Amino acid sequence: MATTPGRFLSFVKRSSLILLIAVAMFFILDDIVMPRYVQQDETTYVPDVVGLAEEAAIQKLEAAGLKPKVAEIRPDKLHPEGTVSLQTPPAGAEVKYGRGVYLTLSGGETPAAVPALRGRSIRDARLALEQAGLKIGEMTYEVSTQFPENTVMGQSIPAGTTVRSGTSVSLVVSQGPSADRLPVPNVIRKSLTDAERLILQAGFTVGNVTYQVNNDILPNTVIDQYPREGNFAARGEPIQLFVTRRADTPPLEN
Repeated sequence: MATTPGRFLSFVKRSSLILLIAVAMFFILDDIVMPRYVQQDETTYVPDVVGLAEEAAIQKLEAAGLKPKVAEIRPDKLHPEGTVSLQTPPAGAEVKYGRGVYLTLSGGETPAAVPALRGRSIRDARLALEQAGLKIGEMTYEVSTQFPENTVMGQSIPAGTTVRSGTSVSLVVSQGPSADRLPVPNVIRKSLTDAERLILQAGFTVGNVTYQVNNDILPNTVIDQYPREGNFAARGEPIQLFVTRRADTPPLEN
């Protein structure tokens, strides 16, 4: 029985379609199904993706046969925004192929709002800055008949300004109505030589130096002073110092 041209073309089309389906199934089995079947009981090691950008971390994990999953976004000052700050399981862990790896992304550093400090004491200003995640910076003193001694008159960054956490805010502090009364510098934990230099630079003189035995702190370290930082004293007034020495070392003569 003779085959018509139409039936022949239909047969060729069906054969080509079947062939294409067979080839596609072969590649699916060879590239996807079989590797997963073979690897289902095999293990791999989790690569380190901390510090990588999200897309780069995902590509690296997928290349290792793992399934990356973004778990959450947290503020983090150690890692730039959008990078991986934490991964679970950690880098180097041995896991099965296809295991999920949970990623925590950095939301960047939390900004801080500068508090209003004008009119506060130095102690209150320091506490307010610390609570806001900021630091007290350089303090300069000015004569004032309006503000009592040790009261903040001005700040280097206006109140309400948003800054990076850890930023230092410098203060202008009242030294009272007299220019003859100066702020006493802090020389505790300084060496005796440095303490003497700072005292003279601040407009005072070095008073009595009392040595105390202390084997836990380096010799010639100031452990106390009078008057202390935060007080005002007359220009040229002596600052009394208490300094360490070893038990077997005689004190130096003033």
